[in-house]
Amino acid sequence: MSGQPPRKSRLEVEEIGDVTVVNFVDKKILDEQNIAIIGEQLFELVDVENKKKILLNFGNVDYLSSAALGKLITLNKKANTSGGKLVLCNIKPEIKEVFEITKLDKFFKIKEDEQAGLQSF
Repeated sequence: MSGQPPRKSRLEVEEIGDVTVVNFVDKKILDEQNIAIIGEQLFELVDVENKKKILLNFGNVDYLSSAALGKLITLNKKANTSGGKLVLCNIKPEIKEVFEITKLDKFFKIKEDEQAGLQSF
């Protein structure tokens, strides 16, 4: 045995039609280790599972670090490169402000809620 505890998934993934909906388990995405795991798990959706339509639901997220934003930018590029599409939804005003300040609100497709997100594909 390696002694490594199994990595707890930081994401809840469900398929709605042909869209992969991802909910974040953590309210605060600040810890570097968690961000690395979240990044890995998100990239796997595109790189390994070949998902083309990914909707990230931030309904549960209260805080997001800039390192987490970096992972989202990489994920968006991966999705676009593979002919897929990434949409974000349910972003709280405090977090949305960060997207606006950094001009990432222009880079990402952001919808109010999950329903609008699903309809945007």
